[in-house]
Amino acid sequence: MKSLLFLAFSLFLCASSTWSQTADTSAPKMELAFNRYYDHKEIGEILQRFKTTWPQFVDVGSMGKSFQGREMWVLTLQNRKTGPENEKAAMYIDANIHGNEVQGAEVCLYTIWYLLENYGEIERVTKLVDEKVFYIAPTVNPDGRDFWLHQGNTSSSSRSGQRPIDNDRDGLLDEDPPNDLDGDGNILRMRKKVEKNGTHKTDPEDDRFLIRVEAGESGDYVLLGSEGIDDDHDGRLNEDGPGGYDMNRNNPADWRPPYVQYGAGPYPFSEPEARSVGNFLLNHPNIASVQSYHNAGGMILRGPGADYVSEYPRADLRVYDAIGKEGAKILPFYRYMVLFKDLYTVHGGFVNFAAETLGIISFTNELWSESQRFHTKERNRNARREFNDLVMMGSLYREWKPYKHPQYGDIEIGGWTKESSRVNPRFMLEETCHRNAIFTLNQAEHMPRVTLNAEMRSGPTEKTRTVRVTVTNNALIPTRTALAAQKRIGLPDFLGIRLRESQEIIAAMEVSGPAHNETNKIIPNDPGRLRLESGVGSKSRRQFQWIIAGEGPLEIYFESQKGGAKKTTVGS
Repeated sequence: MKSLLFLAFSLFLCASSTWSQTADTSAPKMELAFNRYYDHKEIGEILQRFKTTWPQFVDVGSMGKSFQGREMWVLTLQNRKTGPENEKAAMYIDANIHGNEVQGAEVCLYTIWYLLENYGEIERVTKLVDEKVFYIAPTVNPDGRDFWLHQGNTSSSSRSGQRPIDNDRDGLLDEDPPNDLDGDGNILRMRKKVEKNGTHKTDPEDDRFLIRVEAGESGDYVLLGSEGIDDDHDGRLNEDGPGGYDMNRNNPADWRPPYVQYGAGPYPFSEPEARSVGNFLLNHPNIASVQSYHNAGGMILRGPGADYVSEYPRADLRVYDAIGKEGAKILPFYRYMVLFKDLYTVHGGFVNFAAETLGIISFTNELWSESQRFHTKERNRNARREFNDLVMMGSLYREWKPYKHPQYGDIEIGGWTKESSRVNPRFMLEETCHRNAIFTLNQAEHMPRVTLNAEMRSGPTEKTRTVRVTVTNNALIPTRTALAAQKRIGLPDFLGIRLRESQEIIAAMEVSGPAHNETNKIIPNDPGRLRLESGVGSKSRRQFQWIIAGEGPLEIYFESQKGGAKKTTVGS
């Protein structure tokens, strides 16, 4: 009986998902911690370590430079021995378009690490690295990232890049930022005690916090806003901090000027970081899927970004819905949502540019979900307080302490730190990294996977032969999205036949009908190189037929920007 129980327990331990971590217990080839946040210099060093450890799979380059001159690193991951890079479907993954949204960079690093560590160990990982290409840019706003990590900030500040902007229109640039008065690396809150003459009083349930007094009631405190001083002496605090533009509003897709969409910049791609990312995508037409990481809300988002932008074609929606709903299972605290309908309007967004201008299946994930704190979706207004006190030993909240302010005199400084919301608590980061990495790898598995089959039969006359070719896409994502075909974005797919001098094409046609036996679609123009404007659809096939005069073998080829290249030979 004991031996049977031991066998059952052993089988239980062995049963695991095919996406499980490395099966053996040996040390990883490259140690990397996922319970901390890395700055730009460290990210560059880690990418170089990947290249040194796995030179056969990794190249590291730069998409361009940020405003302050930092390199915008991008790592290319592929098996070079299995074919040219531009003949494979590729996935582009980036993060940290907003400076404060830091944890996406760690998800990117984890994705790279997971693929490389598990190549040769997990069959699906090995197949992905052999068949696909991954372009991964951990931070596309390195200036904002480093400013958030190394300077005083709130959880929401440093969203912008660091190009100086005159936000208060006084002719000066970034002259009145928040000030980390107590030097603790956070921009906290300021309050002043004014006996019986204030707008707020201490919360009777928790005296660390203030609540507004009722009408006719006198409080003992006034709130003075975020930590800072009136640097430009105009009577206002913190009204012109670093930057003031939004790279996720600076893309060409449905761009609107700043008076419509705050932070949009003077024109599309006016900012060097957004322009560099756009150029990278334009220069890599093999990108079939895009994943961008933001940081808070627990969402899997797709476009459109505005209600007047046409909804995506039905064939594309089936693909989005399948991936989004699958993702909601992988990421149990996330909701699959449409930007304009379920969240808010976005003009000039990156994921909209990728989907609507370039015809790429594109998602944005908002990584941290408040419900992860206690693994419950029930709303609790005190959840952050309880999590801070019960789980984080009070480290996310600074107790109020006195400070002599140059303008306000005796005040107190305290409140929530910059890591108290929007970013994962560090001990909870690795699970977020793994689940989101797997979500993107599932997307990569759904990228076009084309097979090409050709057979030769006798022709309608004695001196002719019939060549029947079947192009099959075994994946969910089509070789050309319906939106790309509709708007004529990029090149169509091509199916061709290469002849010898003694050979001639008599006719070319697409085989149609439910039984694939109707050949009435004669193709008159350039019958040796057929244009497949709509590509090969989701999990579908298309058949074509040539009638050829002349003896000898024939080479059949298929070319697709996002579906890769295939060729085969038929006849003798």
